[in-house]
Amino acid sequence: MALVEVNNLVKHFPVKGGLLNTTIAKVHAVNDVSLQIHQGEVLGIVGESGCGKSTLGRLITRLYPPTSGQIIYDGNDLTYRSYGEMREFRKRIQIIFQDPSSSLNPRMTVGTMLKEVVKFHKVVPPNEVNSYIDAMIDKVGLPSDAREKYPHEFSGGQKQRIGIARALAVQPDFIVADEPISALDVSIQAQILNLLMDIKKEFGLTIMFISHDLKVVSHFCDRLIVMYLGKVVEEMRCDDIHAEALHPYTKALLGANPVDDPDKRKELTILEGEVPSPYNPPPGCPFVTRCPIVEEQCHQSMPPLEYKDVDNQQQVACFKVERALNQKSE
Repeated sequence: MALVEVNNLVKHFPVKGGLLNTTIAKVHAVNDVSLQIHQGEVLGIVGESGCGKSTLGRLITRLYPPTSGQIIYDGNDLTYRSYGEMREFRKRIQIIFQDPSSSLNPRMTVGTMLKEVVKFHKVVPPNEVNSYIDAMIDKVGLPSDAREKYPHEFSGGQKQRIGIARALAVQPDFIVADEPISALDVSIQAQILNLLMDIKKEFGLTIMFISHDLKVVSHFCDRLIVMYLGKVVEEMRCDDIHAEALHPYTKALLGANPVDDPDKRKELTILEGEVPSPYNPPPGCPFVTRCPIVEEQCHQSMPPLEYKDVDNQQQVACFKVERALNQKSE
């Protein structure tokens, strides 16, 4: 059984306006997303800005209430649980935010921040709290005097280590890492990734890793989900994403990704057309306005996300790819 299971998840954000401040439109942030995350794996979520990656992560952690759908964690339905009912699961489900500066309380020292969550969730006996906090600070590679300092006294990479320590302090089973390295210098990104890999192995964590960087995802994650305009368009293992990618949007993302060897550089695939408005998404495939292999059927209905390779756990939502694969199998 999957540790995390999401079924037909939908999130719409109302847009208010007019004299009476009524709802005049809805932002379709997440549209009918279903996925599973198994114990001990790292699932990567990729896509352009605005595709719904971060919203999906906040829905699964119940920082946002869903419009519809279902969120199941370790067999427990969390979809419509109240704030009080969610308290027992906050210890098991944590999130690392993209911007470490805005996610830390500037009026609290590192020690106070960590002590607050450790005491609230009763992670260790009261007489062991201080030594436990010191161990957490050391675990994420911060200096021993960090507990007495405030967030503004640290660099961006150190602030993200504080965020990781705060998430790790309650001994969670599942962590959503929402673009944890995108706001950091390149030299610091590798350090944070190595830290995440180390704690994942040591504590047996399950991680949902949200990122723009396909190279990082292919190195760090076990499986990959590609989102476009709130929908999942492809899912596959990360063994060789360049060889396995089937959806035209995934191929375009990979084509725009830098390569290490200039001799292996391929011609850049430039997507033409405009991204549809999330206020009024198209009735068919969301990629229809930019797809280089679009057909008439794509304008009428959304292609189902179906398995094309069960062994590789690969699913693709594309009518033309499906027909091509069927013809090849025949």
